[in-house]
Amino acid sequence: MKIVMIGSGYVGLVSGTCFADFGHDVVCMDKAVEKIAALERGEIPIYEPGLEALVDGNVKAGRLTFSTELAGPVAEADVVFIAVGTPSRRGDGHADLSYVYAAAREIAAAVTGFTVVVTKSTVPVGTGDEVERIIRETNPAADVAVVSNPEFLREGAAIDDFKRPDRIVIGYEDERAREVMTEVYRPLYLNQAPLLFTKRRTSELIKYAGNAFLAMKITFINEIADLCEKVGADVQQVARGIGLDGRIGA
Repeated sequence: MKIVMIGSGYVGLVSGTCFADFGHDVVCMDKAVEKIAALERGEIPIYEPGLEALVDGNVKAGRLTFSTELAGPVAEADVVFIAVGTPSRRGDGHADLSYVYAAAREIAAAVTGFTVVVTKSTVPVGTGDEVERIIRETNPAADVAVVSNPEFLREGAAIDDFKRPDRIVIGYEDERAREVMTEVYRPLYLNQAPLLFTKRRTSELIKYAGNAFLAMKITFINEIADLCEKVGADVQQVARGIGLDGRIGA
């Protein structure tokens, strides 16, 4: 399939490279001219074990290219991923979705034929609805299905996480998108990696709920560590002791 990854930061570059390694034809694009120039020289802007070799191999195989130009690649794409930053705003902590919405407008102006538009950035619930509204407002003739496909990558283990995931969450409203996304993840689907298909808003909330739960686990065991110091207990053994309960986990 022809895939465009808008945003060549951590999530976009790792995801785009792994999709290319699956055999898809991938264009990773970014507005940062210096970043794309560096990638074309084989310089990786982030440190992630194994990524440099994976990028190099797929570039040489002709499956992975880089671009600062969106319109041409998007016009030919089957699937367009939005993997731009959503930084927290100063003052109120709200996610800044301006980059996501700007990408949606540019996609709308460029798409031809049926295209699946996928939000991979971490976004609040309802963002997919707004992305779809923006696309339809900008180009009423656009034939698109907007999908939520959050990432669950750990820095330092991102490639392994992508290729051997705990789960792949795909939220959609248009039934045509299910078949396309199954094909995008075909090697993982054939290896029986769990593909969880949900409604779009459910998918968006799974990402936020997962992040919140992980933060809660860390905060909880830090509190227990403080208590262990006061009472003379071993926090490592406490963590193991409670983690052996299947309802809690390690």
